[in-house]
Amino acid sequence: MSPLGSLGLLWLLAAAVMFCGWLWQRRHHNAGIADVLWSALLAAAAWLLAANGTGASAPRILLAVLGGGWAVRLVMHLALRVRREREDGRYQALRARWGGDERRWLLFFQLQALSVPLFALPFVPVAANAHPAAGGLLAGALIWLVGVLGESLADRQLARFRAAPGHRGRTCRSGLWRYSRHPNYFFEWLHWFAYVAWSAGSPLAPLAWLGPLVMFVFLRFVSGVPWAEQQALRARGEDYRDYQRSTSIFFPWFPHRPPPGADR
Repeated sequence: MSPLGSLGLLWLLAAAVMFCGWLWQRRHHNAGIADVLWSALLAAAAWLLAANGTGASAPRILLAVLGGGWAVRLVMHLALRVRREREDGRYQALRARWGGDERRWLLFFQLQALSVPLFALPFVPVAANAHPAAGGLLAGALIWLVGVLGESLADRQLARFRAAPGHRGRTCRSGLWRYSRHPNYFFEWLHWFAYVAWSAGSPLAPLAWLGPLVMFVFLRFVSGVPWAEQQALRARGEDYRDYQRSTSIFFPWFPHRPPPGADR
């Protein structure tokens, strides 16, 4: 199957899966399932394109094992959150704005489906790379490792902070969250450079740059940071405004001043 055919099949699968997700959220009133399904579909995309790719075995194996592994970790993390917690505040805000208009939710879920083949495009040159560079394969594996370990650590640090009853209404300022207001998003974005490295030598290599480019735009300006910032301000008010004044929004950097109330 050609890459275009694989992407078309992936979109049909995503549309069907997201339709089922829409039905689920109608019953459970938790749109967070969209994030879980989106991550699962990206894992499926990595496996499908790796299996149908015409390139060398090494980059295809890395795509299937590591690319799919990144998405599976995200599925497990998000599914646990959907199961244990109330609907994410970002979706609660949308629910309040849209009322009971399920047509808007259906459109939202189908837009998520449409984005799956878009974010799968960086997988195409990896799966088609017939002459991979050994250095690129190693560099990509190291980038992947740093990105996934960083994202996992940020998620664990935030979960541990939020689990403490005394931290209710307060902002996490410890660990990686001391240096970035969204370290989980930063490391998720960083991991996409692995596909750039793994596609080195492929004639389709420029496609791989869509990963970090599109993900940065979405995380920083569309559905990641802006939504999270708005929800944090609604939930934590002045405490979060103080955090904004002292801490880098995306790229990790030293605080502008010692953050008050930092956990040590």
